[in-house]
Amino acid sequence: MTPELLEQFRALLGPAGVLTDSDAMARYCTDWLGKWQGRTAAVLRPGNTEEVSAAIKLCHRHHIPVVPQGGNTGMSGGATPDTSGAQVILSLERLKRIRQVDPINDTLTVEAGVLLAEVQQVAREVDRFFPLSLGAEGSCTLGGNLATNAGGTAVLRYGNMRALTLGLEVVLPDGRIWNGLRGLRKDNTGFDLRDLFIGSEGTLGVITAAVLKLYPSPQGRAVAWVGSATLPKLISLLTHLRASCGERLVAFEMLSASCLDLIAAHVDSARVPLQSRPALHALIELSDTRPGDLAGLLEDSLNHGLKHDWIQDAVIATNERQAAEFWRLREGISQAQVRAGMAIKHDIALPISQIPHFVDESDKALREVFPELPLINFGHLGDGNLHYNVLLPRDTSPERYHMLTEALNRLVHDRVMSHEGSISAEHGVGQLRRDELKHYKSPIELELMLRIKQAIDPNQLMNPGKLL
Repeated sequence: MTPELLEQFRALLGPAGVLTDSDAMARYCTDWLGKWQGRTAAVLRPGNTEEVSAAIKLCHRHHIPVVPQGGNTGMSGGATPDTSGAQVILSLERLKRIRQVDPINDTLTVEAGVLLAEVQQVAREVDRFFPLSLGAEGSCTLGGNLATNAGGTAVLRYGNMRALTLGLEVVLPDGRIWNGLRGLRKDNTGFDLRDLFIGSEGTLGVITAAVLKLYPSPQGRAVAWVGSATLPKLISLLTHLRASCGERLVAFEMLSASCLDLIAAHVDSARVPLQSRPALHALIELSDTRPGDLAGLLEDSLNHGLKHDWIQDAVIATNERQAAEFWRLREGISQAQVRAGMAIKHDIALPISQIPHFVDESDKALREVFPELPLINFGHLGDGNLHYNVLLPRDTSPERYHMLTEALNRLVHDRVMSHEGSISAEHGVGQLRRDELKHYKSPIELELMLRIKQAIDPNQLMNPGKLL
């Protein structure tokens, strides 16, 4: 990038809006897992939508590729530039405004750089609830959540980001601004452009603001930790809870015993809730907008599970502190994996009815080929999203890691597709699964996606090398 062009960006965005110092740019050029390391000529940090538009127009005029970036907490390399140095990073971290709070319409309009935890807090201040919850909620931003259609722990009841969003504001690849910030739950006036941009991982434009759905604040909750011998039995309990608890069932998280061993070894002050050693564990949460005996309802459901031998053991949290300890165990898996070694991760979705068959087949196939590698299987069983990972030793060479990743991806993803699943459930495609997507998407799906990309971004400037 020429000095003259850098000066044009500085004139548009101000001194705080353009970073060129290598030390200052370093954190933007590496993903948080440390898997991808890129280079950039500049990090652009616009302070509002108009500045985003001006920066994109200048990039469009000079054919400069743009990598949009939110909190940089993604797990698929979707916000990291390549190593050419030709791409600029467009950070949305300065778009921090809460534009409107409308508790009567149960909506909240926020800019893309607002942290997820801040959105949750703003909702609480008006006695409302925003249900998206992630382990990275203190550092991830709404723009990134929208770009990847983030899921989290409450999808079972509330859905993912696409279900939690009513309207968007987007800067298009040529710099024009589409204002779709409508807080409407019914709008049949053509194609739903909102859903086109959510989950597009910055390849079609830059999401700068969104209208989010709010919900009544929960007035009570009950949290339990249970142990079970098999997945079919655990799914029988899930089926019963759906029938007996209805919409009060917010979360049903599953962990294999190896996950709990990993957490106990690598997460400080982790305490295993059960004295028994079941093969599988589940974290269950109920909530309701009316105070009531949720603990009693959960206890009755779990007693039914014990009676039918679906679970072997169970404990219900007696206070908020204990409930928080249960959730810290579940949220500690990612941290424990990083400390323990190098994980080959599979973020997959399956019909719940197919999960036991998939796990049985995949476990057997993996152990036949790689008997020494630990399996780390956990996830959001209630919505069919598993993180079916394989843990390699920390000293694994890059060459062996790459070779094993290709082999294990094929083994796992082939079985996912044979059970009508998806190879990306909530983390996005990014760089990590781009080649895999080409292998597993049908030709007509790929053709339609590429046609949409060509129509909106004909110069292929938005987040090149990601998703498509």
